Amino acid sequence: VRLVGGSRCSGSLEILDNQTWVSVCAAAFDQQDAEVVCRELDCGAPVQVLGEDAFGKGDAQMWTQEIQCRGNESQIHLCPTSPSHENNCSHDHNIGLVCS
Repeated sequence: VRLVGGSRCSGSLEILDNQTWVSVCAAAFDQQDAEVVCRELDCGAPVQVLGEDAFGKGDAQMWTQEIQCRGNESQIHLCPTSPSHENNCSHDHNIGLVCS
């Protein structure tokens, strides 16, 4: 997992999926998911979850899975996922994250 376009602890969220970095759709991401990402990056707690292009448009592909963390996982890829039912996962809706 990485945050791009900001600092080490803020930016647009991307996840490595089969050797390809993919953007995460804002509709498929919530506060518990943010807690896991910030913890995995050793960046403390999430301060803000921003949708709508907060750190610029990514050029990565959109990931079509919905992340369903409980909030206590140590890494995002340990969280369960399911196919997203949201169809609005364009790059205008990639997730931005600010950790403390």
